[in-house]
Amino acid sequence: MLGGLGSIALIRAQEPVFRSDVNVVNILATVRDKSGAYIRNLASEDFTVLESGRPQTIRYFTRETGQPLTLGLLIDTSLSQERVIDAERGAALRFLDEVLRETMDRIFVVQFDTGVSIAQKLTASRKDLEESLSYVNTPSRAELQRQGEASTRLYDAVIVACRDILAGQSNRKAVIVLSDGVDTGSDHSLESAVTEAQRADAVVYSVIFSDANAYGTLLGPAGSSSASGRKALTRLANETGGAAYEVSKKLSIDQVFETVQAELRSQYSIGFVSGRPAEAVEYRRLTVTTKRPGLTVQARGGYWTRP
Repeated sequence: MLGGLGSIALIRAQEPVFRSDVNVVNILATVRDKSGAYIRNLASEDFTVLESGRPQTIRYFTRETGQPLTLGLLIDTSLSQERVIDAERGAALRFLDEVLRETMDRIFVVQFDTGVSIAQKLTASRKDLEESLSYVNTPSRAELQRQGEASTRLYDAVIVACRDILAGQSNRKAVIVLSDGVDTGSDHSLESAVTEAQRADAVVYSVIFSDANAYGTLLGPAGSSSASGRKALTRLANETGGAAYEVSKKLSIDQVFETVQAELRSQYSIGFVSGRPAEAVEYRRLTVTTKRPGLTVQARGGYWTRP
């Protein structure tokens, strides 16, 4: 398992409060003990928040287990995923069946390879999601020949999900990326993808699923590509407050989804109004800790100001 952790939301003592006249900084945090077990019974008084080293007063707080969730599922359908796509699709379907609350949550699906397409717009319908996922697949050799290239636009897909869809949402926001992390054709950089996710207050969970046999033949050498892909997906997760998990013989894709599900249902929403008003767009560092010893907080490490 590769680490990373929490970020986002808006709240107040016991019930969500949405304010348009102040710039509330929202953080989603997950807390674990030394054994890795989730701690779900903390109060606002148990947390400390620093913005660029300055203590902040927590004005909004709630446990997120019952709050609405807006979730994006980004699936790599490039040729390198041809032999694992069925396993990804099946695990995603089982995950959605467990996670989606049709009266509260909304989910969308994006697939990416030589292009980026929204396979399913935001919906609360389990039926629509299941139908859309059934059509998510890698391109055929004939399609690749017509397109004239075999690329993977991972970073572009993250930007479409965060800037074009999630940025306009006000609930808890998360993205799950299923990919080996190799990007070979995006118009945007990894840095831009991270920035757009941070601006949208979206937590990214990376599910690293690689097929070593996909490289070394049609797609070229494996070693450096796999390492760079793993590094990119880990950065996306770490810098947005999420986590990165690598599917292996010891950790199945279903177990990864179970872990992500548990984390999504074990979050705290923490909100504060900065004591230093924003005069320009800038990135400010955040540090979230607990006053209880032996606990580790997973939360995003900063946010972009909105003057």
